[in-house]
Amino acid sequence: MNDNKALGFKRKALRKVIEAFDAGTLENAAYRIPFDVIPSDTKPDVRCCIYKERAVFRARTLAALGCSVEADDEATSLNEYAKQALLRKDTPEVPLTVLDIACKGCVKARHIVTEACQGCLARACETACKFGAVKVENGRSRIDPEKCKNCGQCKAACPYNAITYVPVPCEQSCPVDAIHKGSNGFAEIDFDKCISCGHCMDACPFGAIMERSQLIDILGAMKSTRKVCAVVAPSIVGQFDASLPQLMSAIKKAGFDKVTEVAEGADVTTAHEAKELIERLERGDKFMTTSCCSAWTQAVKKHLPALQKYVSDTHSPMSYIAEIEKKNGFTVVFVGPCVSKRVEGREDPNVDYVMTYEELGALLEARHIDPAQCEETPLDGKISGEGRYYGVTGGVAKAVESAINGHRPIKMQTISGLDKKAMLMLNAYARGVGDFQLLEVMSCKGGCIGGPCTLCSQAKVIKPIKDLADASPRVPPVFTDKKETK
Repeated sequence: MNDNKALGFKRKALRKVIEAFDAGTLENAAYRIPFDVIPSDTKPDVRCCIYKERAVFRARTLAALGCSVEADDEATSLNEYAKQALLRKDTPEVPLTVLDIACKGCVKARHIVTEACQGCLARACETACKFGAVKVENGRSRIDPEKCKNCGQCKAACPYNAITYVPVPCEQSCPVDAIHKGSNGFAEIDFDKCISCGHCMDACPFGAIMERSQLIDILGAMKSTRKVCAVVAPSIVGQFDASLPQLMSAIKKAGFDKVTEVAEGADVTTAHEAKELIERLERGDKFMTTSCCSAWTQAVKKHLPALQKYVSDTHSPMSYIAEIEKKNGFTVVFVGPCVSKRVEGREDPNVDYVMTYEELGALLEARHIDPAQCEETPLDGKISGEGRYYGVTGGVAKAVESAINGHRPIKMQTISGLDKKAMLMLNAYARGVGDFQLLEVMSCKGGCIGGPCTLCSQAKVIKPIKDLADASPRVPPVFTDKKETK
């Protein structure tokens, strides 16, 4: 599993909340969680003292309860927040929260000169700077922060690699500049700009940004008389040390009444997008973009309005499979690697809750379920390999191409990961730059397997996903006659 101390504390908070819920002590003993995790004989690791360590873990517990850390008045007991979580009727509107007490309050991103500087005669760094920010003084280069534009030309010019860039990880990772320092010097998210991609959460080495979990809501649904169905995203394959059939059994054992593959919904998305693409091209559209990545569609709505007309009208695989299971009478829980699906889930009447792989891992661990020891649940033999490959970059485009089945030649382009450079490129595409008919956009590098709430590296999951896809039937073509016209 991808793991470090920041992720370890986050997942421990999730597990502790589940354990307290199962024990029936959440309302009366939630306040004890930080003390149980960080007892008095603990030596502080990162923070100055165990009291601050506990304060940080209290904030992590708040996020695990689905509460906003920003709204915490610090005087309200965790018990009270637990009661509010157990009684709430709706999921949190905003999916992310900042643990300001965990934030390092990084200094402004900048270039600095290291001890490797030799004060060389060439003065390449000084010559390269167009803003007069670099001067050699007393045998060493010095960068004037007031003049520096962080263009990086001095860094590129230095023959000794003596100049380094010190970033602010969360700010640098955000493709839409939605995160910045607030008046208190700590990270703050502008939710009017935020696309809920989770890149900032993934980038922060202090774990200061967390999702507002829907675990309490899901646990309550499972405890009630409602029938609850977990719909699992294709990228779940390889995330746990077990086969997909074993994992589906483990999820049912954890308390779900039914488990369904979202890949079934992916096959529906493929058929609709293939037909829509041909219709759009025949009416004269230059290209069409995919629509299954919710962070991408939010980016278009908030930051790339000129591209809105090119985005497919087809629903996401989550939406299609949720519609099927809702008609079957189930409360639907989407299980995936994504933060932005919480936003899409709130907008989709067929999706009740969203659970991440990290939260699923915490649930299995809290309930002492080892997927590798579970029996195998037979998979649906009709789901295509292309549908099961949706979570990998290029998977959606390849599925659409297969469904078109040579009806007409299609040039495809993929964007694997939204960042500042990709946003500039997308703006260029809106102006007519680019030679393609289908543009697949995935917010996370590598596709959904690179999501912020995954458990394993992409290198580890690629093979099991490919093996399962190769063993599955091919996606049925939507155009069987290549001369057919719409």
